[in-house]
Amino acid sequence: MSTPGTTRGATGGPHSNLMLRILAALVLVPIALAAAYAGGWFWLVLVCLGACGLFVEWQMLIGAAKYSLLGGGALLLIFSAVAVNSHDLGAAVICVVAAALVSAAFATAGTRLWAPLGAIYAGSALVASLLLRQDRDLGFEALAFVFMIVWGTDILGYFAGRGIGGPKLWVRVSPNKTWAGAIAGLLGSLALAVAFASIMRHHMLPLALLALVLSAISQLGDLFESAVKRAFGVKDSSHLIPGHGGLLDRLDGFVAAIVAAALIGAVRSGTDAAGAGLLNW
Repeated sequence: MSTPGTTRGATGGPHSNLMLRILAALVLVPIALAAAYAGGWFWLVLVCLGACGLFVEWQMLIGAAKYSLLGGGALLLIFSAVAVNSHDLGAAVICVVAAALVSAAFATAGTRLWAPLGAIYAGSALVASLLLRQDRDLGFEALAFVFMIVWGTDILGYFAGRGIGGPKLWVRVSPNKTWAGAIAGLLGSLALAVAFASIMRHHMLPLALLALVLSAISQLGDLFESAVKRAFGVKDSSHLIPGHGGLLDRLDGFVAAIVAAALIGAVRSGTDAAGAGLLNW
């Protein structure tokens, strides 16, 4: 995900790349929101596709893309999703751990430490996304809040980074990200949270602080994915999404934020009411 000041190159120059980003968002955002709103099997299928895509791209990125590894790991992630959907969190965690073990077993010697991390990365996002939506009262609202913070951080950081420029955030890991983009993302998420709390009638101060935390975590997730790509000399995880790269590039901030959000909600109100735990303070 090209947050805080990223300026990815693309054929046709920056204006062409921006148009591709906008067109891709116009297609993908409604699909994500519609599936999240519908919940049930619609959200389950979308989350499974996303998690399996993340898992496959990770293994391709590190050079561990064997059919046995990809097939076994993806199947176990699907089992994990079904377990979460059946409210069996213990079985879901076991499936994610099993996917990590399968990845380690079938990976090459040079990727044996990295391959299982991909299963944990994708599996954590899968479990967290389903867990947060399971709250019958506030599941969709909680997901919408996370979407809003991540997308707001991404969009405002992108334009502030391009428009303002200035000092770089962490040149060694992501040379194009700037402090201006990072700060704009944080302030934008704060403003969005205040508006959200006012409209949905939640306590404003806790959600504002929560937005700052999730925005910062989202940006750290972006930097983490950039560090992994840099470690393996890769620019984009794939070319699946025009203007954005791959699923890892598009969802890196969301993965970090949704896992943090689900943990906060589950710790406060239990796994069956994680949405309420995230929003009700």
